[in-house]
Amino acid sequence: MTRRVLITGCSSGIGLDAARRMQAAGWRVVATCRRPEDIAARRAEGMECLHLELADEASVARLAGEVLAGGDLDALVNNAAFALPGAVEDVPRGALRAIFEANLFGTHDLTTRLIPHFRQRGGRVVNISSVLGLIGIPWRGPYVATKFALEGLTDVLRLEMAGTGVRIVLIEPGPITSRIRANAIPHFETWIDWRNSPRADQYRAGLLKRLYQPSGPDRFELPASAVSDRIHRALTAANPAPRYYVTAPTWISATGRRLLPTRALDWLARRG
Repeated sequence: MTRRVLITGCSSGIGLDAARRMQAAGWRVVATCRRPEDIAARRAEGMECLHLELADEASVARLAGEVLAGGDLDALVNNAAFALPGAVEDVPRGALRAIFEANLFGTHDLTTRLIPHFRQRGGRVVNISSVLGLIGIPWRGPYVATKFALEGLTDVLRLEMAGTGVRIVLIEPGPITSRIRANAIPHFETWIDWRNSPRADQYRAGLLKRLYQPSGPDRFELPASAVSDRIHRALTAANPAPRYYVTAPTWISATGRRLLPTRALDWLARRG
């Protein structure tokens, strides 16, 4: 029988590439998007595509019901997330609440709604984290916080689901070609009052240029297909690894966390 996978955040970047990769591999793909035009585009490619707003509990519940009503599900890939750049001291409470609602709470909610189905027939949950789930860097505090939290929750879930037939996998990409930086601009403009920040000059000299004047790929940046390769492996391997690293920075960061003192890690983080 054809296997079926739900992948969140398929408008562009990692989610879109992964959806196409799994469809090419013969899987039935249920993709999620937020905008009607993206939903229509995925359906035109032959995918099931449903609307999902992770920050909205009712939307998560509706999606889970629709997916399970559409047939058996073999896997869930939690990819959808957004970034909110800015100095930690400039991040208001509401901003932190908003990013956690989407990047962590909604992801957790969707996962727990599908786990009973996976318990009955076996299944896999693949959570897309980040190199920023391994090490923090300046100006990325809210996103780092959600990914650190996702890492911890995933590790515990993996331990608790041992022996149930439900496999839990973390994938940790480094810099990957995507629209995450451009998509972060509306969140930055909504929440960060940088003009009244004591760091206003630093914003002008650094973060604003990075957001509004992209200068090309980051060092070590890989295409989204590099993550899709790991997603495919996590979904098809007889015995998937607990975590997969993508790009040199994730390997360096993972090794550094085990071997280096905090001051050395701080030095690396400040260098980006």
